[in-house]
Amino acid sequence: MNNALFKNRYYNDTDFKNCGFKNVGKNVKIHENVNIYGIKNIVIGDNVRIDPYVSIIASGSIIIGSYVHIGSYSLLIGAEGITLENFTGLSQGVKIYTRSDDYSGNYLTNPTVPKKYLGLKKGPVLLKKHVIVGANTVILPGVIIGEGSSVGALSLVTKSIPGWYICAGIPAKKIKTRSKKILKLEKELLKLNISE
Repeated sequence: MNNALFKNRYYNDTDFKNCGFKNVGKNVKIHENVNIYGIKNIVIGDNVRIDPYVSIIASGSIIIGSYVHIGSYSLLIGAEGITLENFTGLSQGVKIYTRSDDYSGNYLTNPTVPKKYLGLKKGPVLLKKHVIVGANTVILPGVIIGEGSSVGALSLVTKSIPGWYICAGIPAKKIKTRSKKILKLEKELLKLNISE
């Protein structure tokens, strides 16, 4: 068997020097099959991994904190700004939109139509620390997901979610509260990193 067909690789710190990011931290791994547009608008912290077939369109600011994972086939369209704070995670196929057409029929839709005929909903998206988003979830413009909240797979997030909730569904709704033990684990991990 020809193993050369399967030699995909992750770019690393040495590959990012002078490539145009606004800023890139240490121990960042971005797969060679990631599509990135607007590289000058992207800030990436330390210890970040972006898996194959992710698309990042940064016509506005996209800020990716430290200890962040973005799973394969995810899509971030950041015209109005996207922030993923530290320790956030996007499972496979998560879609984050900062602009959306009005589907009511009161406006025309799609980017080929002049702006005066559109009814765009716009707003930045913020995922605070320790947010995790399940596979194939869609997050719409203007949403803030509070610290420590998790969103189950196949959910549609249309409204902001307070901190430390477990949510799921279409639209996403609170199921129960989430444990804060991860805050203790974060402290342990950061203490280890300082001493190494």
